[in-house]
Amino acid sequence: MKFYFPDSQDQIDPSFNFITEERSIYRVRQRDDHYAHEALCSAPFDGILVSKAIVDGLPGATGKYTVAQRQRFYRAGVQKFFRLDRTDGTPIDTLGDCGAFTYVRDDVPPYTVDEVIDFYDGAGFNLGISIDHVVLGYDINADQDPAHPLRREWQRRQDLTIELAAEFRSRARTRKVHFQPIGVAHGWSPSSYASAVQALQRIGYTRIALGGMVPLKTRDILTCLQAVRAVRRPRTQLHLLGITRCENVEAFAAAGVTSFDSTSPFRQSFKDDTDNYYALNRTYTALRVPQVDANPKLKARIRAGQVPQAEAIRLEQHCLTSLRGYAQGTTSIDTVLQALGEYDQLCDGRKDRTAAYRDTLENQPWKTCACGLCRELSIEIAVFRGAERNKRRGFHNLHVFRQRLDRELEGTAA
Repeated sequence: MKFYFPDSQDQIDPSFNFITEERSIYRVRQRDDHYAHEALCSAPFDGILVSKAIVDGLPGATGKYTVAQRQRFYRAGVQKFFRLDRTDGTPIDTLGDCGAFTYVRDDVPPYTVDEVIDFYDGAGFNLGISIDHVVLGYDINADQDPAHPLRREWQRRQDLTIELAAEFRSRARTRKVHFQPIGVAHGWSPSSYASAVQALQRIGYTRIALGGMVPLKTRDILTCLQAVRAVRRPRTQLHLLGITRCENVEAFAAAGVTSFDSTSPFRQSFKDDTDNYYALNRTYTALRVPQVDANPKLKARIRAGQVPQAEAIRLEQHCLTSLRGYAQGTTSIDTVLQALGEYDQLCDGRKDRTAAYRDTLENQPWKTCACGLCRELSIEIAVFRGAERNKRRGFHNLHVFRQRLDRELEGTAA
């Protein structure tokens, strides 16, 4: 089962100095910064997913790429842009999609079929997903209720997605594209997902992505897959868009799922309240030392005269010094916890994280990790502070997630 990592221009600067928190004045982001597959000892994913909406933006709104990055992306192609040839020799796939959640509130997708094909074929993708429109809801009762208030809109979006998939495949064949087209199935219930898969199979698709499942509970996803399994042809391969559930790999594989994509392991490093650092069998809470000049709440309190700026800076630096001393064996864990607790209280004071911090500090999981980044950064990788530390921890999480996935897949094969 292949794992694809969605691109959002997440890179790290190898010139970043964690003591001075300064960068090289000669740094050029696209040239010098590293992607996850370059920063880690081995690529943590089988492929990269790139959305047209991220690269090109939407009508009236820019994407996450600068003009210079967009020009280079189209000039060099997706393979060279991401430097996918600089790996350990294992091929890394490239999968394109439209980024349907960015235009989910629109009545219709903002792109034409030919515009999307131009994006995929022009950049040299291996695989390309047809234009889709997300169904905004899930309710199995809608199948039996013709008066359901949202059923008509859900049906319209599903029908439109299938119509666009038919046009997409037809145009791809006419234009003799170099990528493999993938159809998208959207639904609001197990039977509606199964119906969409049947329609796409009739069109001729042998690879189908199941979309709109991110908000669903695991049991609902599995129920939908059971319904799809009943109609799936033996040659049809399924892709789960935005789904990460390692513990369900066996059930996914049995239903015909051969690939999935997700940013969850990466984003948990700086979005989750507690599960920020992955270990093979558990997670740890990162040690929060926010920057005084980059913490909106703390800055507001300083401006209001509630907190002396000099005191905030003193506590911030005391935390960093204590953490580094602990890593070197010169500072006690209690001294570190007291420093972190005082700074936590100054920043928000809403939650006592002492027990979680003690757990992280006592176990020091970075000492036994072989991702490469942990050996290089030591305790810095467990510090919740700024993009350079947080993204490195996110890359580490991808490495561990890959290990977890491989472990589950080995169990499935056995």
